[in-house]
Amino acid sequence: MTITLTKEIRSILPVATRRKAGFRTGDQVEVKESGGIVHIIPKPPAADDEYTPEQRKIIDAQIAEGLDDLRKGRVSRRFDTVDAMLASLKSGKKTARRQKT
Repeated sequence: MTITLTKEIRSILPVATRRKAGFRTGDQVEVKESGGIVHIIPKPPAADDEYTPEQRKIIDAQIAEGLDDLRKGRVSRRFDTVDAMLASLKSGKKTARRQKT
């Protein structure tokens, strides 16, 4: 069962205990019973709750643009390995463009 912590829950879960666990009023927690023991587990926010609708729209548009670039072949095939790319970045030198195969 999922519940939202409110001021009324203080009688069940003392403030000092909530503070030590890092729970705040308004947090959602999952309450589970197992073998006569009650477990209270913080419920992580859903990915959709992490961003505002405006931010989500921008992120979705950027992802769609990147996927479109991949589909149309607009990607760099300059390096064969990550190590080669990192070595190039660390050297600070520009490398010649590789011929398409």
